[in-house]
Amino acid sequence: MRSRTRRATLLALVGGLLLVGVLVVPHYLRGLSLVARAAGMREGLAGSVSRWGTGPITEEDVRIPSRHGPLRARLFRPEHPRGRTVLLTPGVHADGIDEPRLVKLARDLSAGGLTVLTPELPDLLSYRITPREPDMLEDAALWASARPELAPDGRVGLMGISFSGGLSLVAAGRPALAGKVAFAFSLGGHGELSRVLAFLCTGIEPGGQHRRPHDYGVAIILLNVAGLVVPAEQVEPLRAGILTFLRASHLTLRDMHKAEETFAEARRLQSAMPEPAATFMKYVNERDVAALGPLLLPHAKVYASEPALSPEHSPASSAPVFLLHGTEDSVIPAVESVLLARWLEPATEVRLLLSPLISHAELEGLKDLDDIWRLVAFWARLLEA
Repeated sequence: MRSRTRRATLLALVGGLLLVGVLVVPHYLRGLSLVARAAGMREGLAGSVSRWGTGPITEEDVRIPSRHGPLRARLFRPEHPRGRTVLLTPGVHADGIDEPRLVKLARDLSAGGLTVLTPELPDLLSYRITPREPDMLEDAALWASARPELAPDGRVGLMGISFSGGLSLVAAGRPALAGKVAFAFSLGGHGELSRVLAFLCTGIEPGGQHRRPHDYGVAIILLNVAGLVVPAEQVEPLRAGILTFLRASHLTLRDMHKAEETFAEARRLQSAMPEPAATFMKYVNERDVAALGPLLLPHAKVYASEPALSPEHSPASSAPVFLLHGTEDSVIPAVESVLLARWLEPATEVRLLLSPLISHAELEGLKDLDDIWRLVAFWARLLEA
């Protein structure tokens, strides 16, 4: 009964938004259609809205040249293009451009008329955030913007999810891309990396607000600074254990039995480690952020000090910037987008939306009419950029 009531509520909300969109701002239908697709609405009025303005797409794997070697990528082409080509980059995840949520978003965007190119940054596959990544994004944007069949006006959009959101903004401000970026978009991204890592280690946001940080983030920090906290001969065994834990975490989204087996393997690896690696791995397996975070904080700040890793330490983009962030994000807190918008606004047109409908980097659900309308308006503006 609760499921039926929720569905009826969603249909009523979408119906109301559809009426407002048609009578007041017709082009908002494009944003409404995308939001309905992202929410997985396929039946009835909501399904009709989700299919509005959509068409078939094709997908092909491509290779993009970069100064750090060729990049694997996938190109999603709409049969009837409506809008420009965008580079959509995944966050820190071992599945890269094959990650199901990224693929769904790329298909949702492309079905609505955008040509979507998803470049894969190899360092992010191994959970590393490095200064090479903005270089690769810069090179991918230069490659795409120089191809008339992809960018007739020589401009592309840059879209990044999670930490790739901040890295995309770094790339968008590079001098080589001046005049070649139509807009930059960050979904749940960062403005200053060391500030985010400090939050993940302490649970304290800028301004002093306390929030329980996600253990996923602090495990990634340990993976990156392992060489600074354990003897050299223990680094690779510790990293192997952390990667096993992270792989198990991803498996919980699709195969709980396999996830439990993999978590057990991470615990087995812990039992074979000498100290201090065993204790660090114990904190990871037990998701003990309170114990692990303070040990990593000094090293995390050093690791994040490279200017190329943070938009706020890099040249600002002259192209419009769109920032979308979940209000309850426990990986990269929403205040990051607020502070980033404040830093950008003297030189850059910024559109910022903090939404309770977004988790860390995906649509969580449709609940309140006003929140849905604000999300629709945000996407309607971005899709026309």
